[in-house]
Amino acid sequence: MAQTSDIRKGVVIKGPNDLFVVVEFQHVNPGKGAAFTRARMKGLGSGKVIENTYKSSETIDIVSVQFQTMQYLYKVGERFAFMNMSNYEQIEMDGDLVGADAKYLKEGIDCVIGLYEDRPVSIELPKKIKYKVVEAPPAVRGDSSGGNVTKEIKVDNGLIVYAPIFIKEGEEILVNTETGLYCERA
Repeated sequence: MAQTSDIRKGVVIKGPNDLFVVVEFQHVNPGKGAAFTRARMKGLGSGKVIENTYKSSETIDIVSVQFQTMQYLYKVGERFAFMNMSNYEQIEMDGDLVGADAKYLKEGIDCVIGLYEDRPVSIELPKKIKYKVVEAPPAVRGDSSGGNVTKEIKVDNGLIVYAPIFIKEGEEILVNTETGLYCERA
């Protein structure tokens, strides 16, 4: 048995009638009263999405998940295809399990996929991903009067990022996948 503080994105929890993968979670420590964890979970069997609140004193049954590094290939409708580079096996993952991380996916990047009974249940992206800038408006003389000035740029997978005004079209940049912010030139 595990504590509610062990709840993270991608963790599989054994429920009364089904197994649930945590899609989103939030640890809450109110000023008054006991701490609790709010989790949005998807049933592996039913596909239903539920929200559950766990008190900090509760114990939960976390199921063991295997993690494998796989390469992102392409998107088919609402599903994402990944390939295991050691045996070239391909799997597809539902878009709702990928969630907001889908906007960072780019062909050829390596992701860590959580598998339960050979079924994908979670995804973990690299902390930083390299993108090529495809659209960047030119910097205008005199724009730097405010100090840290940024502009909206578009990268090769369609993601919109705010980057410093000196970034030009054709350059490669690193984007933090946890915050969605520009990190540095690649």
